[in-house]
Amino acid sequence: MSPRSVISQARRLVVKVGSSSLTGPDGGLDRDRLIALSNTLALHHQRGMQIVLVSSGAIAAGLHPLGLSSRPGDLATQQAAASVGQGALLAAYTHAFAAHKITVGQVLLTLDDVTRRSHYANARRTLERLIDLGVLPIVNENDAVATREIGFGDNDRLAALVAHLIDADALVLLTDVDALYDAPPSRPGAKRIPLVSGPEDLARVEIRRSRSKVGTGGMTTKVEAAGIATAEGVVTAVTAADRVIEILAGEDVGTVFLPSGVRGRSRALWLQHATTARGRLIIDQGAVTALVKRKKSLLPAGITGVEGTFHDGDPVDVIGPDGTPVARGLVNYASAELPPLLGRSTPDLARELGPAYEREVIHRDYLVIL
Repeated sequence: MSPRSVISQARRLVVKVGSSSLTGPDGGLDRDRLIALSNTLALHHQRGMQIVLVSSGAIAAGLHPLGLSSRPGDLATQQAAASVGQGALLAAYTHAFAAHKITVGQVLLTLDDVTRRSHYANARRTLERLIDLGVLPIVNENDAVATREIGFGDNDRLAALVAHLIDADALVLLTDVDALYDAPPSRPGAKRIPLVSGPEDLARVEIRRSRSKVGTGGMTTKVEAAGIATAEGVVTAVTAADRVIEILAGEDVGTVFLPSGVRGRSRALWLQHATTARGRLIIDQGAVTALVKRKKSLLPAGITGVEGTFHDGDPVDVIGPDGTPVARGLVNYASAELPPLLGRSTPDLARELGPAYEREVIHRDYLVIL
């Protein structure tokens, strides 16, 4: 099956739409554009496709009610706009899909919801249950409480992580540009890139971030999100929102990114892309060899230093003696507990401190090699 057919025939699909695709020239929510997108997704939903919509637009929807002409620069006003706009955005989607007798459900996420394993599992259960009930979930970052430190930064990354979360077949990223080009599309002679089979296809591509008054992403975040999704085996497409009918029909529009990994590695991909390291463990060369070549767990004997403050269960980066990141994993000890244990074998620690200390610092099942 061709990659474009994978999209058109997907059993489960994640669609992400950006703020710039839902707003009019005045920066406010354009209900006609929202309805047009909803009509297309409703048609495929009624045909049996399980769709999760990741939608930006809450801050944009809150601009006019607050008397703002453009996206505010300060976090507090952004959060206020999101608080006002999220209700308006959901109401617009509820009305648009109700015309097709489709119920929508709102799921607001912060980075913590896909960083903490328990939150991640709960978010997955919620989305799965909504889909089972025939609901079309509408996902957005919880902008009203997210901060720059804990936010996704852009909903493209969130959409890629949601594709992992629900084991989607394909991901479609809708934007205000119809495809990825080898140069800025406004430049004469710029050529559309119809297919990206690997990083080598992007080596000479000039990519810029968004300059939109309402959006925060741009093609850079689309490419980054495609890298996250395709590493999990998810076919990914980037195209303009007004070409959604064509991309879902399998036509030759936009840019399609081929999978670079295999599906079913959700834990490893979650650790690599959804988590933010809370600290660092410095290891010796012997430990590097044990982790990378022998696929072993990380033991106290191979650790030479601890950096940062973290708790049991937090994600941490594992750094080689030359400063190169080697792995990321969930640590079994708090940072305050580790210094007296470093360089010592687990049998010695168990004899001196008790059997509870005969455990790995990071178990292999909760470790991903970078």
